[in-house]
Order: sequence, then C-alpha cells, then structure tokens
Amino acid sequence: MIKNKDVPVYLFTGFLESGKTKFIQETLEDRRFGKGERTLLLVCEEGEEEYAPDQFAGKDTFIRVLESEDELTRDNLSRFLAETKAQRVLVEYNGMWMLDRLYNEMPEGWVVYQEFFFADASTFISYNANMRQLVYDKLKSCELAVFNRFNGTMDKMEFHKIVRGASRRADIAYEYVGGKVEYDDIEDPLPFDLEADIIDIGDDDYAVWYRDMSEEPDKYENKTVRFKCNAVVHSKIPAGCFLVGRHMMTCCADDIQFAGLVCQWEKAAEVKNKSWMILTARINFKRHKAYAGKGPVLSFVDMEYCEAPEQPVAAF
Repeated sequence: MIKNKDVPVYLFTGFLESGKTKFIQETLEDRRFGKGERTLLLVCEEGEEEYAPDQFAGKDTFIRVLESEDELTRDNLSRFLAETKAQRVLVEYNGMWMLDRLYNEMPEGWVVYQEFFFADASTFISYNANMRQLVYDKLKSCELAVFNRFNGTMDKMEFHKIVRGASRRADIAYEYVGGKVEYDDIEDPLPFDLEADIIDIGDDDYAVWYRDMSEEPDKYENKTVRFKCNAVVHSKIPAGCFLVGRHMMTCCADDIQFAGLVCQWEKAAEVKNKSWMILTARINFKRHKAYAGKGPVLSFVDMEYCEAPEQPVAAF
C-alpha cells in the first residue's frame, strides 16, 4: 500500500449487462493504460460476461469480488489494498447500490480520478422511468455517459435531456452495434441571458440556474439576478440576513429539499416569513462578515411580494 499518496480510483457505474465489464476488460488489455502499476479490480456485481485476466496487458491486476453491499466496508477495502499492494483501483460498481455508500466507505487517500456511466440504450429509458433515483445517482457526478447498443431509430434528444437533468458537465457518447461511436453535440444553451444587466430567471428555470451557479460559480460573480423565491426568516440566520430559495426536486419526490441562498439586507427583519417575492440581488462568492458559510451570498437590490409560482417545487 502506498503511504502518504493518493490512490487513484477509476469508477465504472451502470446497471447489469450495461457494458461495464467489456469496457474494463478492453481498458486493461490496452498497454497505454498505465505503466505497469499494481491494480486492484473491485467487482461489485457479476453478469454474464466474465473477465479474462490472461489477456490483461499487465500481470499485476488483482480481482476482488464483493458479493453483497454489506461487504462494502472500509475495513475490507483497506485489506484488499494492503494484501495486493495495489497502486490504483478500478471499481465495477453495482447499479443498485447508491454511490454514497462507496464514498462513505472509501479509505483515506482514495480519490476518484474518473467516473464513467454505462447503459444499454434499449433499456435505459425504462430504467429511468422506473428507477429514476438510481439513474440520477449514477449520472450526477459522471464525466462520461456511454449509451451502447444504440441504433438509428432512437432519439438522442431523449437521452440528452435525461443526462442534462442530472449534470450539465458530463460528456455523452452513443455506441452503435458494430462499434461506431458518436459524441453528443446537441447545444444546450442556458434559458436566460448571462450578459444582461439584470439576469431574469424564469419560474421554470430556477433549478437549472441554481445547479449551473453551483457548478460554474465564476460565471456569476458580481452578477445581478432577478427571480421568484420563498423568503425565510428565523433566529438561526445572522442579523441583517434572510434566506431565499425554492424547494427543488432533483430526481424524485423523495428527494425534494430547500435550495436556498443567504441574502444580506439591513431591513431583513422586516421581511415576511415564508412569503413569496420577486427578488433582485447581486451575487458574490466571498464570505460575508455576518455569514460564515460557504457558497454565494446575495446582496439585496430590490424586491416585491408576489403570488407563488404555478409550480412551487422547482424541477429540471
């Protein structure tokens, strides 16, 4: 085990028979993948396709299988690394397990370097309709989503929208039977004008704006925005500040939570608690003296009370 150094983790997610094993096998057969590092291959589900270790480019790849989620523990992962003396880890993750379980159990020093999601295009839409929370869980942090077994009768936009509902950063690839690969080139412009003096966020665009601001904060530094929000005032918020935001559904009804921002205003105490307002404010990503938290702080410019939006819960 390498001490005082990160252990790179390459994470492959997706559901059973989605193509993960084939891709990992081909990766380990490629001599360009690494320089002879000792590799731990952690297999969290076994499908019809099996690994052929004798075809790996390097001979220092060690396979360990987890038969159940209960075996995914920090002690087991640390033990596997110690007994194999591996310098890097590849994880074929079980699509039915939430990723938080892996993140919470990873030993100190394990760092996810790359994350890929694989799906059988012929079943993905059905999976998303019936197990949206599991699909969203795998898409939200992946760098590349690969839809294999794709064919010309399928609508790329349908797949594109599902991925973009979880992440605006992930690249998308469509792999056809026969090996042809096409990368998604659908333009995905933001539904508001970032160059406007005041950026108007539509009632249906709060979730997109909130996520984009979280992912690319530099774009919003010192920008002025106007949006409809719910105002919250209570004793836990510092004097001269109040909370604004909307409840947001990221993947399903069980995942609704308040996506809020701190707004500073000397008259914050006069704000009506739980009222709806159209707020105009300036965004800054620096800590305010009255607020020790991380993230953006809004500086009040103007407001007017209003009715709740037609759909109070924001969604993608």
